[in-house]
Amino acid sequence: MSRIEQKSGTANDLTSGEAFAPAERDAVYRAIATRRDVRGEFLPDPLCENALSRILAAAHQAPSVGLSQPWDFILVRDRETRVRVAEIFARANEEAAKRFPAQKQAQYRTLKLEGILSAPLNICVTSDPARGGPVILGATHMADTDLFSTVCAIQNLWLAARAEGIGVGWVSILHEDQVKSVLGIPDRIRLVGYLCLGHVRGFHDRPELEKRGWRRRDDVKKHVHEEKWNVQHDPED
Repeated sequence: MSRIEQKSGTANDLTSGEAFAPAERDAVYRAIATRRDVRGEFLPDPLCENALSRILAAAHQAPSVGLSQPWDFILVRDRETRVRVAEIFARANEEAAKRFPAQKQAQYRTLKLEGILSAPLNICVTSDPARGGPVILGATHMADTDLFSTVCAIQNLWLAARAEGIGVGWVSILHEDQVKSVLGIPDRIRLVGYLCLGHVRGFHDRPELEKRGWRRRDDVKKHVHEEKWNVQHDPED
């Protein structure tokens, strides 16, 4: 066996590399294009357990550095627990509002930025930086690769949920240590995402923050550089 075969496997080890059929390809791009951060559109209906299992399986199929699979998913249905998390959000949200310029604070306070109580299910997604052992293949020089891997799992979850007609809202305005205390998460574990899941009245046709005039989505060309960083084409400009 050649050195290349030893590294990449023989042809018998590989599945087809052909492009998806047009309808399958379009479905993937549709899920990406119509995914939304859901906040005020949740319905109280419980989720189908089979659909939830498929969504979690999709999340678990995400790429991870050194195949470490650092993620865990805490399913939170109990209303008392969600009330406690909602209270943490409320305190953090008021702190966040004060960080914006005066002309933005009033607009900020009109935005609904979570669905913790209106969604029937919350999922806290965590990352264990030691999951792959004391030395993790691929993580020797970039310490946060477990976080990157866990975010990939969240994106898989989000897209799978959209394909199932289930909305997802990511709540990031939280005090990590307080949420970890409520959920009994060990100190060494990182809280990466707190998600609200549920069926929805509908999905916005474009990002809600764009519709509300907070920001707009840039043209992708503004974020593409050729060969090296182009100062004249800096996305921060």
